[in-house]
Amino acid sequence: MKNKMYDTKQNIADKLDLPKDIILNMPQIKIIGNDEIIIENHKGIILFEDSQIKINSGIGLISIYGSKFEVLFIGGSTITIGGKFKSIVYEGN
Repeated sequence: MKNKMYDTKQNIADKLDLPKDIILNMPQIKIIGNDEIIIENHKGIILFEDSQIKINSGIGLISIYGSKFEVLFIGGSTITIGGKFKSIVYEGN
């Protein structure tokens, strides 16, 4: 049932030329250099350590690896993280 609803929303977004990130509640990730990441449409922080962060999203977990992480901003469904980033991995559901 969930996949059918997702497919229906995706078809509507495609046909009406609507932004998929909003309609499908997908995360939007902006990387600024190698020391700041902004994630919109997240669903909470699962793990926050000095060298690894796991963020829940509509597409599953997003893992961020690096060092010296800190939360620069958090509000609503937006989070800005500072630190030295090495990789971002989409782990899925």
